[in-house]
Amino acid sequence: MGLAVFAFVVMFLLIASGGLILFYREAMMKRITAVIMKKEEKKQKGLKSAIQQTGSSLGAVLGQFERVLPKSQAEVSIVQQRLIRAGYRKASAVKFFYGIKVLFPFALCAAVFASGIGRSNLLFVCAAALGLGFLVPDFWLGKLITARQTKVRLGLPDVLDLLVICIEAGLGLDQATARTAAELSRSHPAISDELGVVVLEQRAGRPRSDSWRHMAERTDVDIVRNLASMLVQSEQFGTSIAKTLRTHSDTLRTQRVQSVEERAAKTTVKLIFPLVLFIFPCLFLVTLGPAAILMSESFGKNLGH
Repeated sequence: MGLAVFAFVVMFLLIASGGLILFYREAMMKRITAVIMKKEEKKQKGLKSAIQQTGSSLGAVLGQFERVLPKSQAEVSIVQQRLIRAGYRKASAVKFFYGIKVLFPFALCAAVFASGIGRSNLLFVCAAALGLGFLVPDFWLGKLITARQTKVRLGLPDVLDLLVICIEAGLGLDQATARTAAELSRSHPAISDELGVVVLEQRAGRPRSDSWRHMAERTDVDIVRNLASMLVQSEQFGTSIAKTLRTHSDTLRTQRVQSVEERAAKTTVKLIFPLVLFIFPCLFLVTLGPAAILMSESFGKNLGH
């Protein structure tokens, strides 16, 4: 009798627990999911905080090295303007740049010591490594500026086309600029970033003409400067902005085709030097080499007799 009662109680508890699991399954899954998500968020926050702490410590170290180089305010403003043209607008970018200019020569000199290059003339090699390491960041920054200007130049016709579509759909120029910056953030991130700055300046109360002029100064691209002056003139004289933008877009595409044709026409002149220096000597060696060998052998036989 006792065994039957115990079995009945066990079966009742199993059935009750199964029913609770079935009825409260969704609530339990939600609680388990919440606990797992909290753990993942803590891990992500920990990783993000570690990255931020590493970046702040690296910035502090580079900031200390930045004080080593003597520099004037005019030089700092020129470097900051170049960094802005390369896409680095933070105030700490100047410190990072000068810190790299101090650290990179010593790193290059340490690499020369470790590799053992130029042991016979170690002083000259170290001096060359220090000078090269001091100049490399400037060349690297120039390359970044050129690459960003190329991206802006190539993406401007698409920006003008989308601006025309937005304006003809009934949006104003300011709203069209904001929509274009949002739509082209993936395909043309460089010029979309610049348009975002223009939108922020206009929302802050700066006049439209000044915002577009500042964009031309930041990018230092001639076609952007022409676009800014054209928009200012269109606003002053009251002409249609959509027609002006469409005409400017067609002009840019025509200029792009002409530049490609110009580069194609220059290739014939540029190929002269590799032809003369590399291809013609190989042809002379292949065509005249056997004849020269036969002539030398025949002259040797005749002179020997």
